[in-house]
Amino acid sequence: MPDYRRQRVPGGTYFFTVNLLERKSDFLVRYIDDLRNAVKWVRHKHPFHIDAWVILPDHMHSIWTLPPGDVDYSSRWRAIKIRFAKAIPVTEYRSQTRISRGERGIWQRRFWEHTIKDEADYAVHMDYVHINPLKHGLVKAVADWPHSTFHHYVGLGVYPKDWAGSVEDLAAGERGERS
Repeated sequence: MPDYRRQRVPGGTYFFTVNLLERKSDFLVRYIDDLRNAVKWVRHKHPFHIDAWVILPDHMHSIWTLPPGDVDYSSRWRAIKIRFAKAIPVTEYRSQTRISRGERGIWQRRFWEHTIKDEADYAVHMDYVHINPLKHGLVKAVADWPHSTFHHYVGLGVYPKDWAGSVEDLAAGERGERS
């Protein structure tokens, strides 16, 4: 069995990618209210700050900051996944293994995380989160995607409404590098 080691920084800021098992599914946008309710419920029980979030049809990216002294983002993701899975109808294919374990066939079992190192790393990952709908060809302009914190940051003056990032931003974000 692989040995997964995650870096844990108490009160740290983390970038996440969480995928549906079926990468051609649209469950995340089809059941967006159920996902939002799951996140809201988990945040009430186990607070964390949402720095950025984009929800695409089959995966999502987010940046969270945990409370001081807290390192437990894994339990939060587990709770979000479970709450969401319980809220939506059972329509997905489930393997015999998942059926025998009582699991739904919605989520990939793991998620990808990256500990944000500094302000430059934070900026690159913020841009990566927000440019993702454009990267995947879902919209012609970042502002056209409704399921993103981009609109919040436009309101704060962080991004102009017509911001579109750059190919360099996309490439740097995919490699986890600073631009």
